[in-house]
Amino acid sequence: MNLHPRKLFPEVDNLELLSHQPITKKDLLNFSHVLLSEIQEMLGKTEQPAQWLKSSEVRKLLKISPGTLQNLRINGTLNYKRIGGIIFYKYDDIKKMLEK
Repeated sequence: MNLHPRKLFPEVDNLELLSHQPITKKDLLNFSHVLLSEIQEMLGKTEQPAQWLKSSEVRKLLKISPGTLQNLRINGTLNYKRIGGIIFYKYDDIKKMLEK
């Protein structure tokens, strides 16, 4: 997170003067607002995983063993598609399963 001094102190023309000034409550309040907005911006940019996930990715996501994943397939809890020798799971199906 790179905060430019102009963003923190928009009213200061000469940024070199900041090194010789005490920090005021107004400065701290301004900093907290900027910091919170930066954090909210970062949280809003959460990346969603790919639409289709391989078995290894699903196991890491759910923190389960290969046998548990196989049981979820066998009993129909988790839908999948087999393409060649690779099994793919739809991310939305995994979310729905977790919400149940």
